[in-house]
Amino acid sequence: MMNVDELRRMSPGERAELARALAALDGPVPPAESDLPAGPFRRAIALAAIIACCAALAAWTGVLAVTLPRYYHTGGWRGAWVGFDVLLLIAFAFTAWAGWRHRQLVIICLVVLATLLCCDAWFDVTLDLRTSGFLLSLLMALCIELPLAALAIIGARRLMRLNIRALGRFRGLPGPVPPLWKVPLYGLESRGFRNLIPAEPCYPAPQDALAGLGGAATPPGQDGDGGRPQKPARLAHD
Repeated sequence: MMNVDELRRMSPGERAELARALAALDGPVPPAESDLPAGPFRRAIALAAIIACCAALAAWTGVLAVTLPRYYHTGGWRGAWVGFDVLLLIAFAFTAWAGWRHRQLVIICLVVLATLLCCDAWFDVTLDLRTSGFLLSLLMALCIELPLAALAIIGARRLMRLNIRALGRFRGLPGPVPPLWKVPLYGLESRGFRNLIPAEPCYPAPQDALAGLGGAATPPGQDGDGGRPQKPARLAHD
């Protein structure tokens, strides 16, 4: 059994190899039943629905661009904007609470807040076009709403990268964090859609870590004969 003093005498690279070997021996943590990913058929339906929505929205946008009048008098103007500002206030409040309590929910709150701020800036500027309030709306969008939205997106990205880095350190892989568009979803191995949406792994498979410590790359918990649990070379002491 290794003690703390022996771990401290190891180099960072040796500790990283040891962490990878331990993660490979333990195997992946089984997810809860409610967190299990959807099957290939359900993912196919969801993906097809998203593609269909993109095509339908593109066509509908073209129709609206041709048929909508340039000016239009509408009712419920006060309710629409007051309701939108109430939603924006709720988003700010939830973001502040999640950030104060250090909850993972803050990432979702930041993305929602950034989306609402961009929508607010867009409609303020476009609906006040050719009116006396256009300059004020433009200044608010450029100086307040869009900068806050950018800060929210940057904050959400930073928190996601911190989570990925923490997971990498736990697995003994303290290297640089790859771009988010290259990081696959953890615990969701794509089989049927690998050719359609290729997932480029950011870290090697945990089983490969045993090779760096002199162990064979066999399934976690078994040796080459399928019998006793396998230990890395550094952990095997007489």
